[in-house]
Amino acid sequence: MCFSEAVSFATGGVLIAGGGFATYKAVALNRRYLPFALMPAMAGVQQLFEGHVWMGLNVGDPTMVWWAALGFMFFSWFMWPAWIPLSVYVLEPPESRRKRWFYIFVVAGVGLGSILFMPHLLNPDWINVSVNNRSLAYEDTMFLDYLVPRPTTYAVYLLLIVLPPLLSTYLHVRLFAVTLIVIVTAVYLFLSYAYISFFCLLAGLGTLHLIYIILRNKCRRECPVLFS
Repeated sequence: MCFSEAVSFATGGVLIAGGGFATYKAVALNRRYLPFALMPAMAGVQQLFEGHVWMGLNVGDPTMVWWAALGFMFFSWFMWPAWIPLSVYVLEPPESRRKRWFYIFVVAGVGLGSILFMPHLLNPDWINVSVNNRSLAYEDTMFLDYLVPRPTTYAVYLLLIVLPPLLSTYLHVRLFAVTLIVIVTAVYLFLSYAYISFFCLLAGLGTLHLIYIILRNKCRRECPVLFS
């Protein structure tokens, strides 16, 4: 997370605890909620990795910075564009005509995530983390930079994390997509100097919306057969 090592670890702990409770409730209510329930805890683990990035920078340990940044980027570049569509796919009613499209989004997310993340395993020098205005700026090189402009990559990425929940059958999942849109807009307008770090922070906090959906079983009204 931005600001400091301590704040990153504290935020990670809160999100992991919230995700653990949401997972417990998802098992009790309906296992279709499970992929969404795990997202706060996953965001928490990502924040713990960023805490270690801060730690590595503070003690001057480039090896720690590298593996912690790699762990952080595993979530930001690979997990989220694949996991969010997967969560929507699992939650969607079996008879929904949209389900096949969500499956396509999952495949596309895995493909894009692999292209964005895997080359960093072979090119450690592509990862460059610096402190900008008391925040972490990840100035990494991407394989797709050699093929398409970076804004095009970001546009496809955002479509994969926003469009599936926006097309969901369930109103409250669509409202979660609105939460993501607000976060993306805020980061673009006010926090672009460390946009990756801020986006992952705010999106992680945005997963608290999912905990609310699960605890209140918000999908029950729209699909009582599955969520009775």
